Amino acid sequence: MELPEPIAGAVKPLLQHLPLDRAMPELTPKHAAPFNVLKIVEQIIQEHPEVGGSPPLCAGLWLYVDDLDRSHAISQGIETPTGWFWHAIMHRREGDFSNSHYWYRRAGWHPAMDALPEYNGHEFVDEVEAHHVQNPEPLVGRQRLEWAALFTWCAREISSEL
Repeated sequence: MELPEPIAGAVKPLLQHLPLDRAMPELTPKHAAPFNVLKIVEQIIQEHPEVGGSPPLCAGLWLYVDDLDRSHAISQGIETPTGWFWHAIMHRREGDFSNSHYWYRRAGWHPAMDALPEYNGHEFVDEVEAHHVQNPEPLVGRQRLEWAALFTWCAREISSEL
């Protein structure tokens, strides 16, 4: 995941503490990450306006640490395909699969998913619904790739505006 500066520098403490290959270990998490990890995200959002001023990046960061409530509060207010895509992911992760399908339909194809040529959001929802109790590593890995593709795309969009 190659994030542009200054986003890469802002999120570096989080990625060092919780690398992508350890983040989001469950398809439908029961709890948010530990308090110290949540505090890192809060600090990033407060101290880095390029992140804190971007609702899509904030929604993504809260998903990264399994704080679905905070991610939802942000993503439901982003009236763009990017916001709808974050919203779809959040509902899939909370286990509300029919609502996830709704938001994927609303978002349509997102250019961030060009990085994942085999990706199909609706098929992924169905696979997660069928196997979320077992958390099979291939699906968890695909979840991480999906997050990285969308977060990286959002970071590039924000960086081009800075």
